[in-house]
Amino acid sequence: MLVLVAPGQGAQTPGFLTPWLDLPGAADRVAAWSDAIGLDLAHYGTNADADEIRDTAVAQPLLVAAGLLSASALPASLSFGAVAGHSVGEITAAAYAGVLSEADALSFVRTRGLGMAEAAAVTETGMAAVLGGDPDVVVAHLEKLGLTPANINGAGQIVAAGTMEQIAALEAEKPEGSMKVVALKVAGAFHTHHMAPAVATLEKAAEALSPADPVLKYVSNKDGLVVTTGADVVARLVGQVANPVRWDLCMETFAELGVTGIIELCPGGTLTGLAKRALKGVKSVALKTPDDLDKAAALVAEQTA
Repeated sequence: MLVLVAPGQGAQTPGFLTPWLDLPGAADRVAAWSDAIGLDLAHYGTNADADEIRDTAVAQPLLVAAGLLSASALPASLSFGAVAGHSVGEITAAAYAGVLSEADALSFVRTRGLGMAEAAAVTETGMAAVLGGDPDVVVAHLEKLGLTPANINGAGQIVAAGTMEQIAALEAEKPEGSMKVVALKVAGAFHTHHMAPAVATLEKAAEALSPADPVLKYVSNKDGLVVTTGADVVARLVGQVANPVRWDLCMETFAELGVTGIIELCPGGTLTGLAKRALKGVKSVALKTPDDLDKAAALVAEQTA
């Protein structure tokens, strides 16, 4: 069984969208999306520097656009058994699963990015990945410092979120047994109480949506459960911004479903990296550039042989 996954914020790098715009019709699609949401996606995906695309209001729509663009470039005959997304990647996953139209997905993520950027501006906050260590020990240490375990990613990775002072305290005193603490290139303490104002914003935006039920298994990063109704998917997308991401539980669900292969949408690499450590023996392909589409096709051929 193949699973399609979409990465979250922090996966973007300067110029990562450039080669994708050379695909037939890609530049026109991105231009139309840009006009619809009032954001020059082509500029930010090709010419903008790291600081510009670190801006939450920019990064989130850019990631969803890249995910949708790379998904549309996959062979039409390719069949996935399940789909999931990490953080903002869940909006990409919702569009691929037929819950949201591309237009609604981009409009919603634009609102999400602006709302979270506004919430992040209230207090200077950030996130840092703790690598290694016993999960219970790590979580207890984070809570002692007043930090939130915002992303429990599995494969020995837990992302802490909180004020910059709390992040600095974590860097100075890493949890017992952990290997290192790595600050992330994000502009706020996402998936924590700091994002509560954005929840209200998204609740209002969700009223304009007409979600359909997923056409394939949609694995929610709230708890790793397979969600079967569009209304439930949207409710989870709204609450998600202020609640932890449980990617570890998503991977456990993949294993229970019998996953044999994973393809990660552009800008791929983060989630396939976690899968290689947590889902031993499962083949994976990360779509970094259009050249990786051939690798995805080869994986599919191998899986169906």
